[in-house]
Amino acid sequence: MKILRLSGIAVLLCVVGVAPACSQGEPAPKAVATGAVPAELQTGEAKFKANCSACHGVGGVGTSQGPPLVHKIYEPNHHGDAAFQRAAANGVKAHHWEFGNMPKIDAATPEDVDQIIKYVRWLQKQAGIF
Repeated sequence: MKILRLSGIAVLLCVVGVAPACSQGEPAPKAVATGAVPAELQTGEAKFKANCSACHGVGGVGTSQGPPLVHKIYEPNHHGDAAFQRAAANGVKAHHWEFGNMPKIDAATPEDVDQIIKYVRWLQKQAGIF
């Protein structure tokens, strides 16, 4: 009986010690850019606001409708620029987050998406993601 009780206590201590570590998500990115958006990226910012921010949030920080693009999952070595182009042109099946599928963005041309990508990459750099 004493061994059973000690085993139960050991399991409880393991769960209490490990659960907080498991429940912690990815570290939050550093604050999004606080300075003015450079002039050469302002068109991309405007196109992002018009086509993306309703779901991905102003400044790419995410909303209840879509994930943050200012997140290490979307850094260039994991989601390259071509992935952004495909997402806008074809939509995306949900695979990292539980927001549901992303619809294609008919209003955004490939040139628009190029400008959006430059703006998002700038935001990511400002947040220290890469």
